[in-house]
Amino acid sequence: MPAMSHALEAGSKAPDFEAVDDGGVARRLSDYRGKTVVLYFYPKDNTPGCTKEACDFRDLHAKFASRGCVVLGVSPDGPKSHEGFKAKHKLPFPLLADEDKALCKAYGVWKEKSFMGRRYMGVERSTFVIGPDGRVASVERKVSVPGHVKAVLESISAGVAQR
Repeated sequence: MPAMSHALEAGSKAPDFEAVDDGGVARRLSDYRGKTVVLYFYPKDNTPGCTKEACDFRDLHAKFASRGCVVLGVSPDGPKSHEGFKAKHKLPFPLLADEDKALCKAYGVWKEKSFMGRRYMGVERSTFVIGPDGRVASVERKVSVPGHVKAVLESISAGVAQR
């Protein structure tokens, strides 16, 4: 884990990880070397914003795949929760369980948040596009869900077109 995880930005080497997915399969970032990885962090399965974001990734999944991209969702929920969430919404990509928050911390998305005057620790909705070379190509933090997934796809398409 990088010591300065909060400083992760475009150009940084993406921290490798191992996390179990919704089917109990251990996934590592290094497994996807040579592909573009869209790693998106969300707070919780089956909540309105997180469901909308996951369904937006589902609806554009074929377009991401046609550009050689792998989509991986990450939240602190466990594999069983992810399994139900994925089945309910027919999500065609893995959801990674980060119950110990190690992955969230490595990417600097485990943050102090505030709601109605109450402070607590939680996931800052964020998306990292990691290039085939294992470096962070782009970072979106404090994501607003409407239009986000389409914007990520457009930025990848623009990058692919420039190569």
